[in-house]
Amino acid sequence: MKKVIVIVGPTASGKTRVSIELAKKIDAEVINGDSVQVYKELNIGSAKIKADEMEGIKHHLFDIKNAGEDYTAFDFQKDVRKLLNEIKMPMIVGGTGFYIKSALYNYEFSKDDSYNYKDYDNLSSKEIYNKLKVLDPKLKIDPNNRVRLVRAYHLALNKDLRSSKKNKDEPLYNILTIYLDLDRKVLKERLIVRLDQMLVDGLILEVEALLDKGISLNIIGYRELASYLKGEISLEEAKDLIIRASMKLAKRQKTWFLNQMDSKVFNALDANLDEEIMKVVEEFIYEWKTNIYNRYGWKW
Repeated sequence: MKKVIVIVGPTASGKTRVSIELAKKIDAEVINGDSVQVYKELNIGSAKIKADEMEGIKHHLFDIKNAGEDYTAFDFQKDVRKLLNEIKMPMIVGGTGFYIKSALYNYEFSKDDSYNYKDYDNLSSKEIYNKLKVLDPKLKIDPNNRVRLVRAYHLALNKDLRSSKKNKDEPLYNILTIYLDLDRKVLKERLIVRLDQMLVDGLILEVEALLDKGISLNIIGYRELASYLKGEISLEEAKDLIIRASMKLAKRQKTWFLNQMDSKVFNALDANLDEEIMKVVEEFIYEWKTNIYNRYGWKW
C-alpha cells in the first residue's frame, strides 16, 4: 500500500514548521489538508504558508479556488487521490478531518452529493440536527458542524443515510497520522498572539475586500470580523469570539483525529519534537532507512 504521512493539530501548534523540516529530510511533498487554504483570497485569516516559508518544498492544493466557489470533500478526495498516485512521498498537512479521511479511506460519496448548501439557510443547525435524529437515528454527528449537518440532512432527504455507509473506516493507504498536541492554556496564549499578528498583517482589510465582493464566509475569523465591520459588535468582542470559537474547534479536532484516524500524539512543545517524530517516521518508511542514515548520520 502507498505510504502517506498526515500531520494534524490545532492552529498555532507548529504544523507548518514540522512539515517543512520533515519534508526536507525525507524528500516529501506537501498536500494541503485545510479546506480554507484552497482559496486564493483567504491568506492571513487561514494562516496560509507563505512562499518563502516553503523552503523549496513542493506544495499542492493551495490557492486553487476563488473565494465563494464551491470546493467540497468530494472534490478534495478526487484531487488528493490523483496526487497520491503521482507523488513518491506524500505528506498531508492541515486540520480538516473529514476532508482528509474521505481522501484516505474507502469513503463513497453519493451520486447526489452535488447540492446547494445555501438551500438550507432557512433552517438552524439545531433544527437540522433534530430532523436528522428522526431521518437517520443511527447517525452520530457533531451538532455544531453545520457543513456536515447540511450534507447529512440533504442525503437523508434523498434516502441515502450516512449511517448506512459500511466502508468509510477502511484505509486505502498505509497511513501515519501525527497529531501535534498543545496544553489548552498554552494554545489559548498562542491563539491570542497569532490573532493580534494577523490584525497587524491586515486581516481586517482581507475580510473587508471579501465583503466588498459580496462574499460573506461562515469561517472562524472571517465571520466575526465581518460582524465587526458591519457594526454589529466591537473589535474586542470579535476577537473574543474568534478565540473562543478557535478553542472549541481545537477540542473537537483533537477528539476527532484521535478517534477517527488512530493518531500518534506528540507534545508540540517537546524540546526533542523533531527527533521523536523522525524516529516514528523512519520506522514507518523503513525502506528509506539507509538513505536517511547516510545523508544525516543519525543513529537509530
